[in-house]
Amino acid sequence: MQRLNFPVYDFRFKNSENNIHIFDAIRKKFVVLQPEEWVRQNVVQFLIHEKKYPISLINVEKQVTVNKIKKRYDVVVFDSLGNIILLVECKAPQIAITQHTFDQIARYNMQLRATYLMVTNGLQHFYCKMDYDREKYMFLEQIPDFSR
Repeated sequence: MQRLNFPVYDFRFKNSENNIHIFDAIRKKFVVLQPEEWVRQNVVQFLIHEKKYPISLINVEKQVTVNKIKKRYDVVVFDSLGNIILLVECKAPQIAITQHTFDQIARYNMQLRATYLMVTNGLQHFYCKMDYDREKYMFLEQIPDFSR
C-alpha cells in the first residue's frame, strides 16, 4: 500500500479470497484492505500510539442516522464519560480534501456533536475544534493527546 503521512506501524495482513485483508484492532477482525481502509487503520494506530487514546474508547465504522438517512462514520473517540470527543472522516489517498469533505463531516457532527474533528486522506490531515456557541469550527495544528 501507499506510504502515508503517519509514522510506520506494524499491521497484520492475510490473503483470503484473492483479497488482501488487514487486521482491525478495534473491530477485532480482518477486513478487506482498500485505500480508505488503509488510511482508517493508520488513523487508529496514530490515535493509539501517538495521541495515547485508549483502544477501549475508539469506535470504527458504526452507523449513524443523519436527516433520516443511515450513514457510517469512520472513527470516533469517546471520553471516559461516553461523550464523543473526536470524529474522524477518512478518504482514500487519491481523494482530495475539499469543502464537500468538510460538509460531510459537519453533517455527521450535527448528530454526534464531537468536540474535535479530523479529516484526512492519509497524506493531508486537517484538525478542527468545534465552537457550538458561534456555530463554527477553528482549525488547529494538531488534536490534543488523551487526558483522563
